[in-house]
Formats: sequence, structure tokens, C-alpha cells
Amino acid sequence: MTSRRDSLKTLGLAAGLGLASPFTFLATAQAVKKERLGVALVGLGYYSTDLLAPALQLTKNCYLAGIVTGTPSKAESWKAKYNIPEKNIYNYENFDSIKDNPDIDVVYVVLPPSMHREYVERAAAAKKQVWCEKPMAVTATDCQAMIDACKKNGVSLAIGYRCQHEPNTQAYHEIVKSGKLGKVTSLDCAAGYREGRTDHWKQKKEMGGGVIYDMGVYSIQGARLGSAMEPVAVKSAKVWTERPEIYKDGLGEIVEAELEFPGGVVGKIKTSFAENVNFLNIVCEKGTIEMAPFSAYAGNKGKSTLGEINFPFQQPMEQVYQMDNDAMSIMKGEAMMVPGEEGKRDIRIVEAILESAATGKRVSI
Repeated sequence: MTSRRDSLKTLGLAAGLGLASPFTFLATAQAVKKERLGVALVGLGYYSTDLLAPALQLTKNCYLAGIVTGTPSKAESWKAKYNIPEKNIYNYENFDSIKDNPDIDVVYVVLPPSMHREYVERAAAAKKQVWCEKPMAVTATDCQAMIDACKKNGVSLAIGYRCQHEPNTQAYHEIVKSGKLGKVTSLDCAAGYREGRTDHWKQKKEMGGGVIYDMGVYSIQGARLGSAMEPVAVKSAKVWTERPEIYKDGLGEIVEAELEFPGGVVGKIKTSFAENVNFLNIVCEKGTIEMAPFSAYAGNKGKSTLGEINFPFQQPMEQVYQMDNDAMSIMKGEAMMVPGEEGKRDIRIVEAILESAATGKRVSI
């Protein structure tokens, strides 16, 4: 496989770990002066179990210090597996007492989207730094409330967009942003997989279910990073399901939309729980960029007119990069690479897509 050095040499780029975020926002709260930050995971579902916990065994700037779960059997198994002290194990009823625990510096909310606002606000009130998994929330109003709560309590807020921390995403974005291939003229992006579960929160509207929130934000991120622009409107959108017995009451299993960017540039996006699909194609004035996959847990790769884009890494390294970068930002008192404002932008686009699909009209963002 191509080495990191060879990949970056071929591209003529400086993309890689620890580089500046594609988007910049306000700086975080006062620096936390520690060598490593203790992280408590809130919610011990698949993502925490299979990706975040293993990643926290590899991070240099933070470590797994505690857990929050409503399942006693999970608490016992995690305690034994990761040697977590009893005093660092919480449930949803006594969660607020985490404020008195100096071992816990960061609370990482890994719950269904409908619960994100509550636990981000409670974590902020406990004066803990906050990481929140994507999608940030169900509404842009909730996103703003989460941002406000963290600012009010003087803590930072980062959203778990792992891809913005990984080198191949940084590489393709840098090509576009640098203008080496001229302006973007169009793009096409899709992210999806065949979802076999039938009674998960992803199939429950009241919990923030529906594909546009889960896989949809990857397509939205691909369009935004791939154009290096912000959409001004949703030109058109369509939401439907091929399995109405699973995706009920208008909940989308498949979503397609056309995002309108400045200069009349149109980005076509698709997201699906019905098929395995993951690509980003960018057409520029002087060439093209093709990524497939572009947002996988590992194996993201592609090519451009300038050369190969392929820094190889294995799962769960994206999450390692993400948490190490966010922990370092907290310890230095620097801006978070992917703060709450970034998550809010995507949810505002989600809302516009759903409105356009419901009305059949162009919706300004």
C-alpha cells in the first residue's frame, strides 16, 4: 500500500494528522492543563463498544475513564474489561453527580439523536468538556441550545465528525480549497448501507431516526467539503421508502436532493438504508476528484487529476485521530476542529431537505 509520505508527495499537499480544520470557528474555553484527559462515554451501544472504546486504548491525549449506562450488566462487563473504577460508573439517574468527579474531563454523548440535547446540556452544567456524536440533534434549534449551554458554562463542544480528522478527507478538501484544479463545476455524492435492523432508533421518528440524519450528514459533509462552499438552497429533494413496513409515517429510507451552491453550482446527494453505496465525485474546471469510499471507517481512497489519494489506515484510527485532536485542542485552549456550529449547519440543511421534499419547492438555507 502507498505510504503516507508517498501519498502526500504525489498530491503535493500538506494534508495529514493535526492539520487545521476545513472550517474555523471561535476558540474553546480555558485550557485544561493535564497530560491526558479522562473521557466518559454516555451510551454503550455499537459505536461505543466496537469503535470508541477500542480507539481509546490507542489514543495518546485521552483515555477511557468512565461510562454512563442504564444497563447493569453492561456496567459490570465494561468495568472488568477496561478496569474502570466503580466510582466512575454512572447511570442516567445519577449522571449529574459526575460534576464532582475529577477523573472525568470529557463527556462523550453517544445516544440516539433525540437525547443529545438533554445530555449535552447536563454535561455542560456539570462543567465537563463535551463531545457529541453526529448527527448533532434533530433540529437546528436544539443545536443552538446545546451551543449556548456549553458557552454559558465555559466548556468546549465538539461534534463527532471523524472524517474531518482523517488524512484522505483533508487531502481532497485541500485540492478543492487550493484551487489547483480550478473552480468546482458540479459534484455527486452518496452514502448508504443496507440496514437490516427493524426496531432500532434509526427506524423511530421520535428518536431522530430516518436515513437523512444518520447517513445523510455524510453526503452533506461530502458536498460541503467537496465544493469548499456552503449551500444557499435545496433546489429539490425526494424522500421515500422501499420498505414501508419498517420505515413508517413518512420516515425516509432513501433521500435524494440537489444542493445549490454559490455561482449556480449544483451538488447531487443521495443517502440510503436500502443499498451499499459510498462515493464522492467532484468535477472542476481543470480536472476531477473521485473518492470511493469517501466516508468509511477505514479504506477511504481515491484519485484526482493531480494523483492518488490514499493514506492507508485501519479501523478504528479515524476515531483515534478525532479524539486525540479534540483532546489536544482542549488542553491547549484552542478552537475545536469540528465545533457545535458545524453540526448545526448540517442539521439546518437536513431541515431544508425535508421541507423541500414535503413542499416540492426550492428552500433557501
